[in-house]
Amino acid sequence: MDVILVLNAGSSSIKFAVFEAAPSAAAGNGELLRGQIDGIGDQTRFRARTPDGSVVGDEMPDLGSDAADDSPHERGIRSLLDFIERFDASLVVRAVGHRVVHGGPDFAEPMPLDDTALEALDRFVPLAPLHQPHNLAGVRAAKRAFPAASQVACFDTAFHRRQPWVADTFALPRQLYAEGVRRYGFHGLSYDFVSGYLRQAHPKLAAGRVIIAHLGNGASLCAVDDGRSMGSTMGFTAVDGMPMGTRTGQLDPGVILYLLDEKGLSAREIETLIYKESGLLGLSGISGDWRLLEEAGDGPAREAMAYFTYRALREIGGLAAGMGGIDALIFTAGIGENAVGLRADIGAGLAWLGVEIDQAANATGREVISTAESKIAVLVVRTDEEGVIAQHTRKQLVSG
Repeated sequence: MDVILVLNAGSSSIKFAVFEAAPSAAAGNGELLRGQIDGIGDQTRFRARTPDGSVVGDEMPDLGSDAADDSPHERGIRSLLDFIERFDASLVVRAVGHRVVHGGPDFAEPMPLDDTALEALDRFVPLAPLHQPHNLAGVRAAKRAFPAASQVACFDTAFHRRQPWVADTFALPRQLYAEGVRRYGFHGLSYDFVSGYLRQAHPKLAAGRVIIAHLGNGASLCAVDDGRSMGSTMGFTAVDGMPMGTRTGQLDPGVILYLLDEKGLSAREIETLIYKESGLLGLSGISGDWRLLEEAGDGPAREAMAYFTYRALREIGGLAAGMGGIDALIFTAGIGENAVGLRADIGAGLAWLGVEIDQAANATGREVISTAESKIAVLVVRTDEEGVIAQHTRKQLVSG
């Protein structure tokens, strides 16, 4: 059977999923398998599950040692190839779909990956230093592991490329915009999936004004009008907007100048501070994990969660104003899908917009958590970035 392998390569982990290349209608999206390889380059752990939740892989493979032409990502992907062969020897990887965080100003659609495209995407590493280099390392490793397979890039920035100019620019000299200094927005694969799901399951809402709250270790919100991105809280890089697990979110540029001039921090030290030492972790002094902050429940943990909630309310209000109102609010991603208390607090904070949360529905994990009387529909939708990558990769196979 021909399959599509989806890869989301991080610094020391690779999320993966396997889908039928041409699923039948009865097979839904054709998912066969998904999992994660953690601790690449250290103590590696491989885990995989089938769609029904059955564990089919939980092991600690020996990936061997580094060689001059052998990266940790290559060793991790070879272990994945070995597992796929053991799981079902009849599976043939026909295409590999990759999550690539940054597509810059020009790459607004999924695209085949050749050496020229990879060189172009290398230019955006400074704009997404936590993600882009590892995404591209995964691509290069997959090209060597699956030389006969098509390689397709799906960009987190692509969903936002049609946003209005006023949502795309900064108030800087226009030449900088022409050179690519603009608000790119991220989490586009998640927004793409949620928007597509709404078109199928709730077409009336999908045709209206929707704010999608992708709240996880990386967090952002996006205003969507009839499926088109109208603005996102993330900007030039994936550190802007909402506070996140370890990232600052919105920050006065003057703070950066102060840290340079008065504290003597280098650019690389500031990068570490704003990407890895701030956000919920920096505010709480405990963790960037929302679940651990809920368990701690002390003053700094409560204050960190209160700040996150406050910023979410501010951003929702601003995005709603930009669209002239909203018809639906969608929670998604790890925190958005699971933090019952946060959803209740945000709902209460939006009572002025006519939001009314059904507390029983919220607590029991229903999809629609607003009351029948609420002026704005509030839903919880489980995102599936891997599924939307597989969908785009299939289209590339057909068109190619």
